[in-house]
Amino acid sequence: MLEISKLDGYYGNSRTLQQVELTVGQSGFLSVLGRNGVGKTTLMRAILGLLDRTEGAIRLDGRDLASEPTHKRAMAGIGYVPQGRGILPRFTVAENLKMGSFARTSDRGKELEDLVFSLFPILKEFLPRAGGNLSGGQQQQLAIARALLTDPKIILFDEPTEGIQPNIVEQIEEAIITLNKDHGITIVLVEQDITFARRASSSFAIMEKGTVMAAGEIGELTEELVHRHMGV
Repeated sequence: MLEISKLDGYYGNSRTLQQVELTVGQSGFLSVLGRNGVGKTTLMRAILGLLDRTEGAIRLDGRDLASEPTHKRAMAGIGYVPQGRGILPRFTVAENLKMGSFARTSDRGKELEDLVFSLFPILKEFLPRAGGNLSGGQQQQLAIARALLTDPKIILFDEPTEGIQPNIVEQIEEAIITLNKDHGITIVLVEQDITFARRASSSFAIMEKGTVMAAGEIGELTEELVHRHMGV
């Protein structure tokens, strides 16, 4: 379970997250929604310890990680697929994947590799290829695979289908659902696609100005809430 309580986040002296309260249960799927610039990416970075400073609690299975450095949060079980993918373009696909193993504390390496290549078989064909020579969609598959190889309890996805060619969007969406439904990995998804959020999620949170304005079970995500807080 991920529990976020009274979380404030800062870039320098600027408070960009304000008293955020969120909970997502074990094997849950939370979609974080909202207009651009309301703090969704900042929240993902705060959970992973990438802001200048935070105040409040960030608990994973009861362990408060708020004072822990990023690498210890990763080792505790938080995987991250950042906006823009964040792969290393001069490293090969194989080398990018190996980066995921550094945070893994289990002995499930072979099992996880098999899962990665079953979800994204093209990566096995491209192991010697530089990451920067992949298409945008293939790079996103690589970023997801790298996060999965950490053996995470939870994966944070920041708009994973943004700018991806349509023929790969569906494959990525189905892979995310599979990781949640079939493998029990908790998902926190920053998303603009309300249709996908409704199809995949068990719960939602809508952000405005760095705080959570509405949250609940996905069935409670009404058109009125979407229009009021997202303008769509």
